[in-house]
Amino acid sequence: MALYQEYLVENRDFKDYDDLKANCRLKVKEDFNFAYDIVDRYTITEPGKRAMVWCDDKGEEHIWTFEDISRDSKKAANYLKSLGIKKGDAVMLILRRRYEWWWLMLALHRIGAIAVPATDQLLVKDIEYRTNAAEIKMIISYDNPSVQQQIENALPNSPTVKYLVTVGQPREGWLDFHGGMENCSAEFDRPAGDEATHNSDPMLLYFTSGTSGYPKMVLHSFDYPVGHIITAKYWHEVVDNGLHLTVAETGWAKSTWGKLYGQWICGTALFVYDMDSFRPDKMLNKISQYGITTFCAPPTVYRYLIRQDLSKYDLSAVTRFSTAGEALNGEVYNKFIEQTGKKIYEGYGQTESTIICGNFMDAVVRPGSMGRPSPVYDVEVVDPNGKPVKCGDIGELVIHVENGHPFGLLSGYYRDVTLTANAFDGGVYHTGDTVYQDEDGYVWFVGRKDDIIKSSGYRISPFEVESVLQQHPAVMECAVTGVEDAKRGQAVKATIVVSPGYKASRELEVDILTFVKNETALYKCPRIIEFVEELPKTISGKIRRVEIREKDKGVEDEHIKQDF
Repeated sequence: MALYQEYLVENRDFKDYDDLKANCRLKVKEDFNFAYDIVDRYTITEPGKRAMVWCDDKGEEHIWTFEDISRDSKKAANYLKSLGIKKGDAVMLILRRRYEWWWLMLALHRIGAIAVPATDQLLVKDIEYRTNAAEIKMIISYDNPSVQQQIENALPNSPTVKYLVTVGQPREGWLDFHGGMENCSAEFDRPAGDEATHNSDPMLLYFTSGTSGYPKMVLHSFDYPVGHIITAKYWHEVVDNGLHLTVAETGWAKSTWGKLYGQWICGTALFVYDMDSFRPDKMLNKISQYGITTFCAPPTVYRYLIRQDLSKYDLSAVTRFSTAGEALNGEVYNKFIEQTGKKIYEGYGQTESTIICGNFMDAVVRPGSMGRPSPVYDVEVVDPNGKPVKCGDIGELVIHVENGHPFGLLSGYYRDVTLTANAFDGGVYHTGDTVYQDEDGYVWFVGRKDDIIKSSGYRISPFEVESVLQQHPAVMECAVTGVEDAKRGQAVKATIVVSPGYKASRELEVDILTFVKNETALYKCPRIIEFVEELPKTISGKIRRVEIREKDKGVEDEHIKQDF
């Protein structure tokens, strides 16, 4: 039996969205801890309940019950504790879609340490920044030699890192996770006293890109998972004893949206496909083969799926398709429904939150709309002065917090009092996204207040990319923006003024791109480069990226684009 009912103030089924919005409220017990109160609880009530089905492209497959997951996460907790990891320590996990990620996330929750999931696309400078900003004590990585080399190269400038742990093949200078865990006890008592966790304690830390500065550190506390009941039950519409697939790598917040918290609280098992590279035909075969019941992926994935002959695949078990991460193109929605007869339910949220708006339950889908507000968030669309705008007018989407901090919203930006205060200025949380709301309450995304780029589900800070570009001697000035792209939503474009002594050319483009690829994660690299005589600027000298974006509207340059 699913456990989510215990966290509803009104434990009942809701008739429709209006009933959900008016009456669905969440509650949480004191000192809630997901590892003990959800995973271990299932081991008591339903020890044989399926928790996860994992497979990869090499033919390996594993099926775990909650009893299995509980046992292995306890052994992992004992191993980490034996190395000195304690409550409040920050541990970075670079594990792609390895099944050990689930053991380790729960192990860190058991201890009360701070889990810091990270993508395997990080390079030396990315790792150095993160280890120092969060005072990372341990890095646990899967056995990819190039990834682990980047980590090793970052160590001289990462003084807080005391341990490197490898998952998979042994590596010199690294501790062997499986070897160390093998002899550890499968018993791990819930900490008490000073070591006990509390709802407001730091549990999870994500680095997320902004447009003015390095990535922000989004901090979530131990009651954060409860907020994802809305994500899983009323947007994904997961079913008890079902099998849910969210397409996401564990380094991104989408993994905790769709591959862990809400799904398990609501009683569905997770399907994890550790693919070497994305291929739509393989993905569709997995959905058919394993009888996936609910599926969520960014619009980029759906753009690839509709190019297949979907009639060749058995998608009958799927009761719900959903999407988030960027705006869903109406054409993609229509083609998908033409081929499958099934709708795609769009949703919207941030690394800082759970789902904020969505097409919940059996809502009438309006293609292009993010849906209507979540029942746990009191949202409003306001003008620059914080005043509500009229229906249909564009404003910033904010979440009211003056009457209490809602479940699932960030605790704050780690170690940044000023940034946190600005985000919660005026008794509201500022999403930084501009939208409008129609007369029926549907919310329509317009764009970022800032210049954030969303490409294939990734959030990219122009500042980060510009900082790397400007290290190339040929780059005098640059501006990074997003350009419309049919596959990715947006492609990263760099508009460059060359330094004296250099000449714009195809050879220089390739040289700059090669340089950037060696200095930062691949997903941040420009796909388009344009050389100009000067950049548009304000009177005070600030670059007007908005002017570049306006000029590029409707233009899709295939010059230096790469496949998903």
